[in-house]
Amino acid sequence: MTILFSRVVSRISGTPKKTFFNCPQLCQALVFGTSCRSPTDSTPKEDAVSQDKVDPFSLVAHEMSLVSKRLRSSVVAKVPELASAAGYFFKEGVEGKRTCSVVLLLMATAVDIHRPESPFCCIGDTWTIELRRRQQLIAEITEMIHVASLIHDDVLDDADTRRGIGSLSFVVGNKLAVLAGDFLLFRALRTLASLKNTEVVSLLVTAIENLVTGETMQMAATIEQRCSMEYYMQKTYYKTASLISNSCKAIALLSGQTPGVAKLAFEYGKNLGLAYQFIDDILDFTGSSASLGKGSLSDIRLGIITAPILFATEEFPQLHAVIEQGFDDPANVDTALEYLRKSRGIQRTRELATKHASLAAAAIDSLPESCSMDVRKSRQALINLTQILTARNK
Repeated sequence: MTILFSRVVSRISGTPKKTFFNCPQLCQALVFGTSCRSPTDSTPKEDAVSQDKVDPFSLVAHEMSLVSKRLRSSVVAKVPELASAAGYFFKEGVEGKRTCSVVLLLMATAVDIHRPESPFCCIGDTWTIELRRRQQLIAEITEMIHVASLIHDDVLDDADTRRGIGSLSFVVGNKLAVLAGDFLLFRALRTLASLKNTEVVSLLVTAIENLVTGETMQMAATIEQRCSMEYYMQKTYYKTASLISNSCKAIALLSGQTPGVAKLAFEYGKNLGLAYQFIDDILDFTGSSASLGKGSLSDIRLGIITAPILFATEEFPQLHAVIEQGFDDPANVDTALEYLRKSRGIQRTRELATKHASLAAAAIDSLPESCSMDVRKSRQALINLTQILTARNK
């Protein structure tokens, strides 16, 4: 991890490396509308400028549209009420940016490295089309698992809003919301089984297990555990970063990449997920209800201790007593916020997010070099995404 972190500065600048491998993208160009240019189509300086300006969301917008349509069609059920509930967050206008899916589609191209021994290496072969479709399925599966976890979280937290609208449990009640979340998980697992890849199945099942473990850790934590940064980091990985990290690794394994490449994909997802959550923790204190799509201070009011408060507690040990008393009393919330304002808790959490965003970018930088413009654009988009997600205000 230290080696990855030390390599990030040159890569974030957008300066491309020298390239060695000839990796045409003809089949992707024909099937998915991506560009297919040779390394001689532009100079290194032009490459650097174009890559710096790559917008991650625009780069895969067409594929995201296809994934979104398939997600909407995948929630059909015999009982109309169940179908409507399961598709609640897949409707146009409330589906969000689908960042997980964007990451996975970009990763699919980023690890498109020529390997002669791979069954997917033949340009123009139907395997290339099949591979991309299977990678899209990983994006769809991950999205279903993610949305199911959000629905279940809102039930557990008794949340009224999600993504700026009423939470599903608020709109249809807890019972139907739980069933809708279960239904999405079943659909995700059925799609996962269709891939017939035991290693990929194991990765995604592990991610689901981690989601449950993380939620249980949060619910059952003792006072000592709630005040432990190590415990918080482990819980945060399980709840937020495990799904995207294991899905990124699954994308690499499906394309027949080496364990080393798969590990780098995993590290990117892990560190991006952690950085995203740290910023979320900051926004719970600094953001407004309108920008967050949920009530601000929601975590601390639920008694959930996150990084800003943990860092503040290191500076002001007397905060431990406030945490022990709990936050049912609004006065204790006010006291904790006062200590937080006097501390470097917000700043240190932002520094932690920046560190993990840099580690994510360094993992992309460490991938085997490629001459393909599509591969290089996708990698730059993944790096740009680390900056976008850590600079966000909602």
